[in-house]
Amino acid sequence: MIRKARATFPLLAMLTLMTLVCACSTKTTPEPAMTTPPPAAVATTDLSQQPEALGVGSQPVQSGPVADHQAVAGLERIHFAYNQFTLDEPARVTLEQNAVFLRNNPTLKVAIEGHCDERGSDEFNLALGERRAVAARNYLVSLGIAADRMSIISYGEEQPLVAASNEEAWAKNRRAEFKAVR
Repeated sequence: MIRKARATFPLLAMLTLMTLVCACSTKTTPEPAMTTPPPAAVATTDLSQQPEALGVGSQPVQSGPVADHQAVAGLERIHFAYNQFTLDEPARVTLEQNAVFLRNNPTLKVAIEGHCDERGSDEFNLALGERRAVAARNYLVSLGIAADRMSIISYGEEQPLVAASNEEAWAKNRRAEFKAVR
């Protein structure tokens, strides 16, 4: 019995060591976590902090460059905090002004473009850009703008407004833009 234990112990020790070496050899870089407020902190009437508004999520998210989007003088961009898609007070004020412009131009259809800064993976930034565009669209819907007048597209980090790698540039690149659809 002792002889079997002596023969088994080195084998078990080697297997344990090999398992630890294999488990530790894969180094992963964690993706930045997308933080959202806890569910209790989100009011049920605040559609900007929900990923989808009721009846609005049926529109597909476009991908790739879209040549038929044009900037419109009466529609202003909004900006977001790092890794956030919730609307702060200045963004809400700008969206309310955009809603007035859209009400005064009832035939105008708008593409809402979500953008990110260069930090994070391509997949993460595309998803975050989509959430930013959806938050803006949902808030405009809550202000009475018809959902069928708005489409969303995420460019992630692919179309920076400022081509620099510092906090000032990153803050300007975290945005949603509103363009007329021809």
